[in-house]
Amino acid sequence: MSEVAEAHVTITLPDGATRTYGTGVTGAEVAADISKSLAKAALACRIDGTLSDLSRRIEHDAELSIVTAKDEAEALELIRHDCAHIMARAVQELWPATKVTIGPVIDNGFYYDFDRDEPFTEDDLAAIEKRMRQIIEARDPVKTEVWTRADAIAHYEKTGEPFKVELVEAIPEGQPIRMYWHGPWQDLCRGPHLVHTGQVPADAFKLMSVAGAYWRGDSSRKQLQRIYGTAFRTRKDLEAYLHMLEEAAKRDHRRIGKQMDLFHLQEEAPGMIFWHPNGWAIYRALEDYMRRRLTAAGYKEIKTPQVVDRKLWEASGHWDKYRENMFLAYVEEEHAKEKRINALKPMNCPCHVQIYNHSLKSYRDLPLRLAEFGSCHRYEPSGSMHGLMRVRGFTQDDAHIFCTEDQIEDETARFIELLGSIYKDLGFDSFDIKFSTRPEQRVGSDEIWDKAEAALEAAVRKVTNDYTVDPGEGAFYGPKLDFKLTDAIGREWQCGTFQADFNLPERLDAEYVDADGERKRPVMMHRAILGSFERFMGIVIENCAGRFPLWLAPVQAVVATIVSDADGYAERVAAELRAKGLRVETDTRNEKINYKVREHSVAGVPVILAVGRQEVEGETVAVRRLGEQGQRVLPLAEAAAGIAADATPPDLR
Repeated sequence: MSEVAEAHVTITLPDGATRTYGTGVTGAEVAADISKSLAKAALACRIDGTLSDLSRRIEHDAELSIVTAKDEAEALELIRHDCAHIMARAVQELWPATKVTIGPVIDNGFYYDFDRDEPFTEDDLAAIEKRMRQIIEARDPVKTEVWTRADAIAHYEKTGEPFKVELVEAIPEGQPIRMYWHGPWQDLCRGPHLVHTGQVPADAFKLMSVAGAYWRGDSSRKQLQRIYGTAFRTRKDLEAYLHMLEEAAKRDHRRIGKQMDLFHLQEEAPGMIFWHPNGWAIYRALEDYMRRRLTAAGYKEIKTPQVVDRKLWEASGHWDKYRENMFLAYVEEEHAKEKRINALKPMNCPCHVQIYNHSLKSYRDLPLRLAEFGSCHRYEPSGSMHGLMRVRGFTQDDAHIFCTEDQIEDETARFIELLGSIYKDLGFDSFDIKFSTRPEQRVGSDEIWDKAEAALEAAVRKVTNDYTVDPGEGAFYGPKLDFKLTDAIGREWQCGTFQADFNLPERLDAEYVDADGERKRPVMMHRAILGSFERFMGIVIENCAGRFPLWLAPVQAVVATIVSDADGYAERVAAELRAKGLRVETDTRNEKINYKVREHSVAGVPVILAVGRQEVEGETVAVRRLGEQGQRVLPLAEAAAGIAADATPPDLR
């Protein structure tokens, strides 16, 4: 722009350079002023850090950055958001009587909910995809306007879109009502969106499935049809994601759990796990390993009650926050005027404070690390439960560290080192750290939160600068660090957590006597490494695809006979291995040895020992290792010692 309007704004670019434009300049105009190539590549912009349409007018001095396909996170969010709108447009063009509702971006894709009398079929999804590509190829412009509430309601009443009327009525007063056009098709949306439909890659999206969904998530409201889709920046990224889904299906812990006879769930106890001997063997091996690691790290194991009076939950602040998710027990106490209300504990922390408070502590007692494999119960909606990954009854590898403010940094460093070592032992070599700050709904003063956030961030910086900040996602009582590990097929799982809590010690009157003789509040650090044992078991099952490391395998070895004459020797071999602490089974069925080997290999048994007449005579065994070619014939004592050594848990080697 060669002329500057009398009213002007100063735009600061990412490199610190400034440019002056007339008031009301758009991001698209700034991009064109910088270069034609940038204008062509532009998808959206950030105005003072907020992702916005390129057509948004800038009325004040602002920092501006132009978003292009190189900005992967922003570009992907825009592509998925536009895909949801393009899908809705395609559906209404194919079936004009269909009513539209909402269509947000979600992890790995998007969805849109529709009100249609006929159910969508697989053939319908193919037709919708075809129409979406036609819309993309048309490169229709995307435009936006801000309407009044009355105009928006009148528009949707006229066009027969009752769900949109309800959405408009729910928008708080003072918030803009944005109407977007993707070519001739219009939708209510906060935005932002791309410049035209052609900026969505036509070969990098796919519609995945159809599911039922109640309007506004309310089971008393109308049931809609939800179409899920996924979209990426490139065809290569889409293919990689679809391949990952195929691998995930093969590794599904529910399928493997059934194949390996690990666990089951049933209607009489929804969200509660029935552990079978094989599954419980893995669980106990993992629990024993964690117990040894925590003991070596200076933790003292405790056990607290399952059922606790509501008074404790009220005092801790959990009653108001978690009451809807608690399992309550009403007890008629003798001589009591009213029923006593108890709750199955949804978490362990208030009970740990009771143990801390049972005797007065000195500064010399700190840090005090109290650990519990605590059984908890939370009411999860039936539709959200998923195998081991989300349950109603679970056990946490929970611990709480009571310390002084001066000890926060050391305790944080110790914890991160311990967590990294344990994850590596369990087959996860990398993890990411996320620092989450105060949420909108919280307990405690801003002064306490300032202190807690500053202390925890300073502590993590002592260990690493490789972390990200997630504003507003802290626990209701304090800021936290979350640890995300990456599995064998690239999926991320949030398991570990470390939370600084200045509030609960205050609420539950926890104290210690300082060196100067004054009573002070300890800091309470909430921490977990595995999180829920049940969920972590599901993650391990899928990460290993059922082929567990020898020390975790439910059946570590099978002694299989080649001929029936070796049955007695097979039992002797099994006894020798069991004496060394191994989990062993014998297979003396009247089947060929190749059949037995194949069957146990498919079942993921790490070691198969074949015995026949030659082995009986020579007191040897033919050892086959899962994943290795061929076998080795070894003396029984040597084979047993070698297998036992390899089955030693990582922390005992």
